Amino acid sequence: MQTFRSFDIMGPRMIGPSSSHTAGAARLAHVAWQIAGRDVKSAALILYGSFAKTGSGHGTDKALLAGVLGLSPEDERLRYSRLLAQEAGIEYTFEFCDEAPQDYANMARIIITGHDGHITNVLGASIGGGNILVTQINGLEVAFTGEYPTLIVSHRDTPGMISAVTGLLAQKGVNIAGMRVYRDGRGLKAYMVIETDARIDDETLKEIQHMQNVNRICSVSNE
Repeated sequence: MQTFRSFDIMGPRMIGPSSSHTAGAARLAHVAWQIAGRDVKSAALILYGSFAKTGSGHGTDKALLAGVLGLSPEDERLRYSRLLAQEAGIEYTFEFCDEAPQDYANMARIIITGHDGHITNVLGASIGGGNILVTQINGLEVAFTGEYPTLIVSHRDTPGMISAVTGLLAQKGVNIAGMRVYRDGRGLKAYMVIETDARIDDETLKEIQHMQNVNRICSVSNE
């Protein structure tokens, strides 16, 4: 499979015409691509609300597909994302729905199937100026922007999990800027969303991945 390089996502640096409908869409899908482990066999892209009504004219569909390919908002290849997906052998579909599942004007759901069969389902919104808010991962409500390097740990809700992960980060000298824990219920599926001042190195990520009760982890950054 052809691979694409990820670039920094920075404010107004983008391929237009719209920061909300183009840059925000590309950034949201780019984050979903990272959550999926940067492995894409196929993608289903669902546009809601204003995204659905004016998305084609503003290139929202192309931007979402570009993000799924790992392209950032300022990448000039964004407008050719359909051709790039074809060349890479990545299957994709678009669906347009008037009513959004949450109270945001510009929303999209990005469903990515990896080559190992793993499915990642990300719901999020473009909130203006190229900024985004991820509101759901695989059916679990979350809330983060991707502005900071972000570690997402999918795990079973068990005593000691939070201290184990944060203790390791402290041991490695990682400074936590913010943290939230989301769960389906006691003892069920949970996510730790940890924002840090700097990207966590690969060796530390591997140590967290091998912890008991950790299912999957991913690191989201603008680098």
